[in-house]
Amino acid sequence: MNYVEGLLSAKNKKIAIIVSRFNSFISDKLLEGAIDAILREGGSKDNLTIYKVPGAFEIPILLSKIVEKDFDGILCLGAIIRGATPHFDFIAQETTKGIAQIAQKAKMPISYGVLTTDTIDQAIERAGTKMGNKGFDAALALLEMINLFEAI
Repeated sequence: MNYVEGLLSAKNKKIAIIVSRFNSFISDKLLEGAIDAILREGGSKDNLTIYKVPGAFEIPILLSKIVEKDFDGILCLGAIIRGATPHFDFIAQETTKGIAQIAQKAKMPISYGVLTTDTIDQAIERAGTKMGNKGFDAALALLEMINLFEAI
């Protein structure tokens, strides 16, 4: 039996991070967690490119523009928090669908680190408190996939 799996190594990996500015009190924490994970796994700030977009809806738009650039992988980060209108449902669905459609056709791994929570408290819990930092987790998933792609 042969097992092929990716390692958690960011050494010499060029990584792009797209992060939404909307709900920045959450998305900035996700970004900090992602950078921490990459640096802990041997990555370098010199090999990181961070793109800031206005909101989560703009993440797939920018992703479609940079997916052909010279990166080993791309991480998408943001926070969509339910409000009193159906706007949350539309933005969450279209952002997720847009990222997924691009990821399925991409020649590099793309990781999804966009929170979709019902409350601000849930978002805070997932951005570095009780539930850990989902930006950190998404960065680790990206590193594993980058190395898996290289192993194939």
